[in-house]
Amino acid sequence: MNRMYVIAAILATAVCWGAYGPTLHKGSLAMGHSRLRPFLCVGIAYFAIAVVVPLIVLRTSGDTGQWTIPGTWWSLAAGAAGALGALGIIFAFRFGGRPDYVMPLVFGGAPVVNAFLAIYLAGTWRQVSPIFLAGLILVAVGAMTVLASIPRPPAKPPTHEAAAAPAAKSADAANH
Repeated sequence: MNRMYVIAAILATAVCWGAYGPTLHKGSLAMGHSRLRPFLCVGIAYFAIAVVVPLIVLRTSGDTGQWTIPGTWWSLAAGAAGALGALGIIFAFRFGGRPDYVMPLVFGGAPVVNAFLAIYLAGTWRQVSPIFLAGLILVAVGAMTVLASIPRPPAKPPTHEAAAAPAAKSADAANH
């Protein structure tokens, strides 16, 4: 194992996944607040990066692996989980969630799900220690801390029409 390459790959992944929510949100704003159009663009990018690049590398690297039915099914399940997760982020944004709210919860929850699924698949429930459980609690507390303390832009002052609307509704309700 080349530790430097492993660390570089992990850092690159953290940067890319950390940039996912804010850049997707910017794309949505630039497409008139559409949520599904940017997701289609994500799919195009996934195709280019997750299909074209591996095909080129497989042809040029001398990969010694082989296609198997179980390997294909597990890999398709992983792809579906990733795509459904991305769709979940899209819907969280569509229902009004902001990247500074959605992403810390996603990335705080993902390691917990990852850990429990890995434990389940490996059958190592009896090896779960109090330190592991404390770590899960720290992940949750960390995500909540990021969520609560992230710098946010100042609130925009209400427009004249927005300020007048509640007063008009109150007056209208009083007349009925």
